[in-house]
Amino acid sequence: MTKQQSDFLPITPAEVAARGWPCIDFLLVTGDAYVDHPAFGTAIIGRVLEDAGYRVAILAQPNWRSTADFTAFGRPRLGVMVNAGNLDSMVAHYTAAKRRRHNDAYSPGGRAGLRPDRALTVYCRCVRQAFGDIPLIVGGLEASLRRFAHYDYWSDQVLPSVLVDCTADLLSYGMGENQTLQIAAALAAGRPVSTITEIPGTCYLADAPAEDGAYLPSFEEVARDKRRYARAARTELDEQDALRGRRLTQKQGERYLIQNPPMPPLTTAELDHVYALPYRRWYHPAYEAQGGVPAIEEVEFSITHNRGCFGACNFCSLAFHQGRAVTCRSEQSVLREAEQLTHNPHFKGYIHDVGGPTANFRRPSCERQAEHGLCKGKKCLAPTPCPQLVCDHTAYLALLRKIRALPGVKKVFIRSGIRFDYVMQDENDEFLRELVAHHVSGQLKVAPEHCSAAVLDKMGKPHIEAYLAFQKKYFELSRAQGKEQYLVPYFMSSHPGCTPADALELALFLKEHHLRPQQVQDFYPTPGTISTAMFYTELDPYTLEPVYVPKTPEQKAEQRAMLQYFKPENYAAVRRVLTALGRRDLIGSGSGCLVPRAPAKQGANPPHKPTGGAGPWKPNKRKRK
Repeated sequence: MTKQQSDFLPITPAEVAARGWPCIDFLLVTGDAYVDHPAFGTAIIGRVLEDAGYRVAILAQPNWRSTADFTAFGRPRLGVMVNAGNLDSMVAHYTAAKRRRHNDAYSPGGRAGLRPDRALTVYCRCVRQAFGDIPLIVGGLEASLRRFAHYDYWSDQVLPSVLVDCTADLLSYGMGENQTLQIAAALAAGRPVSTITEIPGTCYLADAPAEDGAYLPSFEEVARDKRRYARAARTELDEQDALRGRRLTQKQGERYLIQNPPMPPLTTAELDHVYALPYRRWYHPAYEAQGGVPAIEEVEFSITHNRGCFGACNFCSLAFHQGRAVTCRSEQSVLREAEQLTHNPHFKGYIHDVGGPTANFRRPSCERQAEHGLCKGKKCLAPTPCPQLVCDHTAYLALLRKIRALPGVKKVFIRSGIRFDYVMQDENDEFLRELVAHHVSGQLKVAPEHCSAAVLDKMGKPHIEAYLAFQKKYFELSRAQGKEQYLVPYFMSSHPGCTPADALELALFLKEHHLRPQQVQDFYPTPGTISTAMFYTELDPYTLEPVYVPKTPEQKAEQRAMLQYFKPENYAAVRRVLTALGRRDLIGSGSGCLVPRAPAKQGANPPHKPTGGAGPWKPNKRKRK
């Protein structure tokens, strides 16, 4: 084993032997290649266990068609921990249209097919075949988002908790550092895994329901009754708060899934410690001959300074995984990491991001949450900002200034996304001025997502007026700086609540504002989100009112085409939508038209006289009832 390899956690039996270990304490099985960087969950958990004195080996992307890879390290002394990788394996493998992806950024050389579908369950079955009743713990995003009975988009059915299918003993949900350490300590103390039922941030199966907390409709009930599914989805998210969250019980067949309340987010001191561990910030050298691991390219020179997001968009899994409470690393910790980046031989002077789930959150959304937690059933920013919201960029701005001043740093960009509505709530525009002056690489990515108030309400996003105000200010400040800079707004098609009329409203908005998105994100129903509950049930979990849902491939394709009405290959689909809506006035050669008329067929009547179209976009005031 080379010195370079010894700096990484071992991934082969030879690397374990080179360390002189008679055995390993924990085997970490993952669906991703091993990248020793704190943007990868396996690296964090592995380093946290190593720091606590445990001997850890990583089994990355094992061959699941036999148990040979799983038994190669021998039987671990304390247990096996399994995750599917940084993404749900089904999302990693399939597009929103359920087409198989051709590459995988988390695999060597970007190759697809190196992990199985539903990797968590497949790997756990291999572990059971290899080691029988060894303590088996699952974690990561696939486990976290599938911990209750959940709608599975790919099979189009409600599935039980993944804990039922994978036969693990414990499920760690959320950001798992402290859960992992407490589980490891209990196992090291000799406790049977079946008795480890008290740790926050974990789930387990029991023969009887919990004596306290809240009770969810059973798997069987939510699988047959969509109203009960919607209610359960709301309760699951409402209780995702470390201060006020209750223990939850959901019957799964003859057993009961019990979720303990969430683990409190890491403190600043704990975050600093986790990010100071000796990551190599690169993929394991074994992958070099295969072309490396492409996912490192996005994060090699990026710094995570926060966790959690009180924006809590309904289509985003962060609220259900990391939670809404924002916690941050100290300024000293972030500056230390930035300074270390300047010594990286690949570093060219550009830090690509200082961000996180939302880059410009560096404090809690209000003061009351420190004592009461975040409000149940409410959002801090949507549809309008809460009166209790405290908007202050002072600490984030000070951090960015100090990073900019480091020797060797030429430029610091912000690419992980900012909440423009939060920026506009800040009475001091100093942050926006410096963002424009120093932190934009020619274009800034923002996510208004839609323009229809009704759709934005279903998304849990602010109304479009907030984006328009930000856009106006951004361009004013860019011009004042003498900079030609752009905004790249992201829009989503086919979100629950988006009718064909709403899709038309967005098309007119795009035309009015001279926007031609080259890529459109079609809504992807992933486990654990409120939007996915809407997609499946066609109900709003917070009102139980019906929601229009574009579900068929044809409906989704037509809505996607409306956002790219300007592409010739979409003309026919746009004409169908416009005709169905009675808006043939938008078909023609007039300045307000969206698409030209179809070419006349030989022998057909001549086309009618061109019209002038509908004129500029105007906001539709239809909102959620």
